[in-house]
Amino acid sequence: MNSFINIDIESQVENSHLKAFKKVYGIKKHGQVKKWLWGFLIVLVLALFLPWTQNIRAKGAVTTLRQEQRPQELNTIIAGSVLKWYVKEGDFVKKGDTILQLGEVKVDYFDPQLLARTQQQIDAKQQSIEGYKNKAGTAEVQASALLQGQVLKLQSIDNKILQQQLKVASDSTDLIAVTNELNVYKRQIDAAKIMLDSGAISLTEFEKRRVNFQNGSAKRISSENKLAQSKQELINLRIEKNSAVQEYTDKISKAEGDKFSSLSSAASTEADVSKLQNLYASYDARNKLYYILAPQSGQITKAKKAGIGEMLKEGEMIVEIVPTNIQYAVEMFVEPMDLPLISIGQKVRFVFDGFPAIVFSGWPQNSYGTFGGLVAAVETSVSDNGKFRVLVAEDPNDKKWPNMLRMGGGASGIALLNDVPIYYELWRNINGFPPDYYKTQKTDKIKKK
Repeated sequence: MNSFINIDIESQVENSHLKAFKKVYGIKKHGQVKKWLWGFLIVLVLALFLPWTQNIRAKGAVTTLRQEQRPQELNTIIAGSVLKWYVKEGDFVKKGDTILQLGEVKVDYFDPQLLARTQQQIDAKQQSIEGYKNKAGTAEVQASALLQGQVLKLQSIDNKILQQQLKVASDSTDLIAVTNELNVYKRQIDAAKIMLDSGAISLTEFEKRRVNFQNGSAKRISSENKLAQSKQELINLRIEKNSAVQEYTDKISKAEGDKFSSLSSAASTEADVSKLQNLYASYDARNKLYYILAPQSGQITKAKKAGIGEMLKEGEMIVEIVPTNIQYAVEMFVEPMDLPLISIGQKVRFVFDGFPAIVFSGWPQNSYGTFGGLVAAVETSVSDNGKFRVLVAEDPNDKKWPNMLRMGGGASGIALLNDVPIYYELWRNINGFPPDYYKTQKTDKIKKK
């Protein structure tokens, strides 16, 4: 009986050890590893067919889309010395606020009455212009009067010449009559000689006819002298006419010369007035430049000069102004091999420094804390760092960029490319192929303020 009990106990102990051994070493145990392995493989295969957004990563910095909104130097146009500061670094100013007052340093502009004295010179020159114009008007009136006098004088001489011509014609007629009469006397005396020789007439009759002939000769000589004198007087009248023309021409020319001389002096004085007015405007503008005004609203930074009485050269920087009204953008620098993949209007996601974000590169729509942008400009010249600069503006259809962005802050950009399956992206990276190249449609939704 005891032996059966001992055998039974031993078999029970042996069975318990066997069960423990099988339990420890998993003999004849059906595990779940295979199921989990197959499940993981199935999930992995399915995941390979999920869409993946190809992208280009690039570092950038916050800037502005427009040049006038970037930090700008405020320079002085004229040289001067610092008289008074109206602002300090860190102050916010509005457009037109006074930044600094300058004092004059050039001896040419020391006179406090410079503008008034220049204006006096302008007034004096303008009065001279009026005087020259009046003188020119008087000379014109004088020339007109001389011209009328010349006309009357020439008309008077022409009348005398006409009368003298009639007189010459009359004297010529008288000479012809006397000549005809002398010819008659000559025929008579010739006939009287023949008749005297033949005794037909007496010597007394012959002497009478010879006296008539001599009287006729004397009348002819007198008529010739009278005609010659009339012709000489006609020549004298013509000479007088030429002298009158020359005299009046000289007087009219002198009057017109005085007129044009006065007009020339007036024009020269007007040129002097223009120069003085230019100087006056320059002096007035220089007086306004003694007060340096803010060109736009912004914050004052980087004051170049600190004390009173310090000298400033022409064009030297005074302060720097960071505008307050800014349309932010991000400048990224992409590798040359990635440049063909960037186009205007392409979407870019950003992670700004200082703003928490959770980024899923292949699934940008599932990322948190990223902000959208659109490529606004792509420079075609390489920068000093060997990369190409790309400007990205805020996407108006996406979440608004943070208001706390500041110029120069860092930004990590992810340029979104084509959507491909994950297996294709893995195959592309394993083989070192570039992302798929495609062109985006340009968008005109990039607002320019």
